[in-house]
Amino acid sequence: MGYILIMHPQIKSSMKEAMISKDAVRLSVLRGLLSAFTNELVSKGKTPQDQLGDEDVMTVISREAKKRKDSIQQFEAAGRPELAESEKVELAILEAYLPTQMTMDEIIAFVAKKKAELGIADISQAVELIRPVMAELKGKADGKLVKEAIDAALA
Repeated sequence: MGYILIMHPQIKSSMKEAMISKDAVRLSVLRGLLSAFTNELVSKGKTPQDQLGDEDVMTVISREAKKRKDSIQQFEAAGRPELAESEKVELAILEAYLPTQMTMDEIIAFVAKKKAELGIADISQAVELIRPVMAELKGKADGKLVKEAIDAALA
């Protein structure tokens, strides 16, 4: 994927819409996202006025979504459903900007196809399967699910 600049301006525009419609939760999530974009730019040696390419934007959004998923898990484990609920709302806002994630069945089918394509026979060749699968499914599937599918395929 090239250095496409569509997502960053789109999210800035969505933030303005959230301000106008007085949608406080959405506004808060999008402000946090834009702050994470700025942090990412600075970590890459760019100025805060620059814009992230779409691939980097997706990486940052995925990272923020993962934080929400982890928080939801921890809040539910601690018996705090009200806190988990607010995280779920934020997660839904973030997921609207991410591509639809593959289901476990789709991941298993993809891993099986890739395993046959590469002629991988057992666990000793796991790395030869993991690298291409993870590269192709980046942003399309949850890494934990991909790992589970690969482990099952090599078991």
